[in-house]
Amino acid sequence: MKPINLTTEILKGIRDEGRKTNERIEQTNARIEQTNERIEQTNSNLESLSDHVDQMRDELSRRIVESEIRTSTAITDLAGNVRELVSILKQTNDLRPRVEQCEDDIKSIKRQLG
Repeated sequence: MKPINLTTEILKGIRDEGRKTNERIEQTNARIEQTNERIEQTNSNLESLSDHVDQMRDELSRRIVESEIRTSTAITDLAGNVRELVSILKQTNDLRPRVEQCEDDIKSIKRQLG
């Protein structure tokens, strides 16, 4: 082979390899674009999910506050009822000696009549 033909063949080989490399680069770029699109979709989904989580957190916070208010009100009512019950029990306990005396008097009257 003549040197000019050899050089031409080498240059043609380099050109062909360059074209193959360009094709692979184009394929890689296409895959990168697809990946970027999927990443953008994922980011969009995450933003949507984040908004939903924020809404859920707000709703849960509101419900917790409402529940705490109801619980506090119930505890306050219960404390009042307990105070009333204690007062009634104290009054009942204070009457115990009088009731016993009355029962003894009734027994005594029954014996006298009977």
